[in-house]
Amino acid sequence: MIRVAVVGAEGRMGSSVIQALEQADDMALSVAAEKQGGLEGINPATTDVAVEFTVPDASLDNVLTLVGRGVDLVVGTTGWDDGKLGRVRDALQEAPRAGQTVFIAPNFAISAVLADHFASAAARYFTSAEVIELHHPDKVDAPSGTAIHTAQAIGRTRREAGMGPMPDGTQRQSDSRGQVVDGVHVHAVRLQGLNAHEEVLMGNPGEQLTIRADSFDRSSFMPGVLLAVRAVAAGGHPGLIVGLDHFLDL
Repeated sequence: MIRVAVVGAEGRMGSSVIQALEQADDMALSVAAEKQGGLEGINPATTDVAVEFTVPDASLDNVLTLVGRGVDLVVGTTGWDDGKLGRVRDALQEAPRAGQTVFIAPNFAISAVLADHFASAAARYFTSAEVIELHHPDKVDAPSGTAIHTAQAIGRTRREAGMGPMPDGTQRQSDSRGQVVDGVHVHAVRLQGLNAHEEVLMGNPGEQLTIRADSFDRSSFMPGVLLAVRAVAAGGHPGLIVGLDHFLDL
């Protein structure tokens, strides 16, 4: 049995993870901790993998604390930037156990991971691309980590293909064109009734490609969470890993 601790157990995602663990034949809940506190019982003697679903303000400290104790992690909290990721890499270099893993996923929904993959593959064939993410109004960050990750993948593909800036003759604007991530405009919608949705629009003269992923319920994330837990528990993935695509045969 894989012993799994859940940090953020009182939250919506944490409680969903606990329910998924209860239904899995090869996993057992070892510790249920709140988002800021209750980490005392999480260590290699009790836990094989810790799943961290809290809030951006608490996540980094939680991850650094558990890395310092020699615990492998699967992290679903969003809000990670290059500075925070760098601190995790530094902590892993000083980790007490060789081969420790911190896995961070911008999104655990298989549909969202595939949409990101398809967008990256298609980006070199279109002169224009924009990302629209749509979420429930309780989401604390905007744009979403998933949308940022998608925009970065599109930008990376365009650079590798030697493509220049996208055509855009806008001369008067405030924030209506969204945040620019690696040259890609990203727009965030917060609307009651939504859960988690992303749409990637790509255009050429006379044609358009739309790639859309919709998660209607938190249950859509659980297969990806369990996949990541199994992969991390199996070992062979040392260091910091970002993105569920690393564990899929893409």
